[in-house]
Parts: sequence; C-alpha cells; structure tokens
Amino acid sequence: MDQLLRVLQAGAGNLAAYLAGHVLLCLLPAFFIAGARTALIPRSSVTRWLGRNAPARVSYPAAALAGSLIAVCSCTIVPLFAGIHRKGAGLGPAICFLFFAPAGNVMALAYTGSILGPGFAVARLILCLCFGVGIGLLMATIFRHDDAPVSAAVNPLASDEARMDAASLGLLLALLALLVAGTLRLWPLTATLFAADLPVPGALAWQTTLLAWVPFDAASGEEGVSVQGSVLIALMVLLAISAWRGLEGIIEGANIWTRVALVLACLTLLFATLRLEPHAAGLRVILTGRTVAIALAAWAVWRSGRCLSPEQSRSWLWEAWRFMKQIFPLLVAGVFVVGMARTLIRPEWIEAMSGSNTLAANAIAVGFGVFMYFPTLVEVPVARMFLDLGMHPGPLLAYLMADPELSLQSMLMVAAVIGRRKTAAYVGLVAVFSVCAGLLYGAWIDMAL
Repeated sequence: MDQLLRVLQAGAGNLAAYLAGHVLLCLLPAFFIAGARTALIPRSSVTRWLGRNAPARVSYPAAALAGSLIAVCSCTIVPLFAGIHRKGAGLGPAICFLFFAPAGNVMALAYTGSILGPGFAVARLILCLCFGVGIGLLMATIFRHDDAPVSAAVNPLASDEARMDAASLGLLLALLALLVAGTLRLWPLTATLFAADLPVPGALAWQTTLLAWVPFDAASGEEGVSVQGSVLIALMVLLAISAWRGLEGIIEGANIWTRVALVLACLTLLFATLRLEPHAAGLRVILTGRTVAIALAAWAVWRSGRCLSPEQSRSWLWEAWRFMKQIFPLLVAGVFVVGMARTLIRPEWIEAMSGSNTLAANAIAVGFGVFMYFPTLVEVPVARMFLDLGMHPGPLLAYLMADPELSLQSMLMVAAVIGRRKTAAYVGLVAVFSVCAGLLYGAWIDMAL
C-alpha cells in the first residue's frame, strides 16, 4: 500500500509540475493556431498544392508546411491523410504530410524546445523535414505504378476559393508571433526590465510547503512546483471552467463566459511570463521582455480577431476548444502515468539498453516508439524522463522520431487507406530513417562533447 501511494503521489506531483511549468506559453497559443488552421484555411488551398501533377519542388514543401500547422497524433492524422490522398494528392506528398505533421508541427517543436532544449527541437525539425521528403519520394518511386496520375478538370474558380483572406492570415501570423514570443529563449525576451518587492506574508512558507508536497530533484527529473506555478494552476482551473461555459456553445453565439475565458487566457499568459521569487520579507516580482512581447502579440491577435466575420470567429474558437477537449485530457493522463512510471523504472535499465549511441540502442528506442502509443505531445515528457534516467540523446531522438508517427492503431488505419503492402513499406522506412536520425544526432552530440 505504501508503494502504491508513493507511485500515485509521484504521478500527481509530476502532473502538478507539468501544469505549472510547461503547459501555457507553448500549448495555449498552439491550440488556438490549430483551431485557426482548421477553421480559416480553405481545404482546397492545401489539396491544390499536393496534386499528383504538381512539381515535387512545390508539393513536398507544401505538404510539410500544411503538416506544420496541424498538431495531431499518429491516429488523428490518418483521416486527414486519407482525405487529401483521395481528393487527388499524390502518394509521395501525402506520405510526407502523414510523416511530418505528428512530429514536426509547430506545437510539437515548441514543446520539444521548452522541455528538452532548442538543440532537440532544431534537430527534430531538420530531420523530420529531410526524412519526411525522403520517405515520400521513396514511396512515390516504389509504388509509382499504383500512383498513376489521375486527370481531373480544374475548376477555374478554385484558385480564388483557395485563397486565404487577409483577416485570417493576419490572425494566424499574430498567433504564431504569440507562440514564438512565449517559447524562444533569446536575450531580449529573458532580459529583466523591472523588479519590485511586494509585502506578501507567507510566500516563503508557501514555497516550502509546495516543495514538501512536490519535491524538486533534478537528478530524477522531479521539477517541483513554485509559488507562481501554484497560482498558474488555479488560473488554469478558472480558465477551464469559463471556457467550458463560454466555448462549448460558441457556434450558437458568444456569451459573457466567452469574454471571461478569452480575458483569462490573456491574463494567464501574461502572468506566466513573470518571475516570482519568494523571500523572507515577501515576494519579488520580476518583469521581463517576454511580458512585453506577449502583451504586444496578444494585442495583435485581438486586433486581427476583430477583423474576422462573426462566423469565422465562432468557427475558430470552436475548433480551438474542440482541439483542447480532444487532446488536453489525454495529455494530462499521459503525464500522470509518466510520473508514476518514473518511480518504477530503474536508471540502470535505461543506461544499459540505450545509454550509448549504438545501432542496437537506437533500434530499441524506435521499437519502443513504434509499439507504444502515447497521445500527441506526451512523447515529449516521456523523452524527458528517459533523458533524466540516462538515455543517450541519439536514441532519444530516434524515439522522438518514431513515437509520434506510428502506433498499432494508426498502422491498421493507414492500411485501410493505402493497403497493407504500402503500409508495411511505410512502417519499415519510418523505422529505418528514425534509427538513422538517432545515429546521426548522437554522433553529432558525441563530437560536440
């Protein structure tokens, strides 16, 4: 019983630390980006660039760009892949889209950078892009006779219908700026602009209590919860309640809860940019350049959102809310399970299996990623746990390449779309390319050390 309680406490502590430290500045803007992409970018503007007759220099970058704006897991991407493939997209660009979207989207890259560091995010982006195009080209070449060009009349009005209006484009760019301002760790954003000491009694005692409940132990990956983090968790609870009341029925129209939810989202983001340092006399509040950047980006989002039509605004907010409902509960459950698993996995197991950058270590990491299913983004805290437990960065990246792409469920779904023969080839190529990615990144890390 004591062991069970210890495991449950570890899961709850990991979840609290996750919510307090990582979920806001990258995930919240990315949810709204995903909603804007779904609601405001015409579907024809994606498929017309991925057609079988489109030049490879156009279709493959277009597939990667489309995938970068869709933050979904290996199962959720399959219906989108099936849709563009059946509407005329070539097998190669469609496969590139299928590969790139789960691991190379904006949300996954931003989250990887915030949890594992910018090095992993850059490596993941470059290798996902190169290997996504490579796998797509190989699939198109291997099955070129099955993917014969299909002639179809082009509607002369399609080009106009495929264009994204200026208001939607402005909103999407403002949301991307909000995401970048919240995730980049550049000097202008981290610089201290203003600091003040507030007479907040009990701040230091509250911090001591939080660390007793959720200990900080960098060696085992336990991050603890700060005073600021506890306030952020409270704000997120209020935001969730107001969002449920204000966005669940947004299609029928906005209400007072809708405005409360949006204001709370903005205030929560701004509060997350501050640095709070409790001390014996009170609480020191530090304003950074990130606070100003987030405020400006939020203002740009508000200005751009006002230019949308009422139907566009409602559609955007509904898609963002639907995405949050679909992904966030699974993400919370996954992080809780990771916290429990951390107490059961012995570091020497990870070090023995994947502590060095060998072919076998990378293959083990890929096998784990292929046959274990985690919802989108959960692979990142899992990777953080493995890194803390001693996994080499090379096999860790191999795992990050394989896990978002494949699961047993998604393999069955893809087979229903393109057949078992093509699916087997795709799974094999993902496994081989993921191992290669791990070996390359691991060798680069070893040379840099």
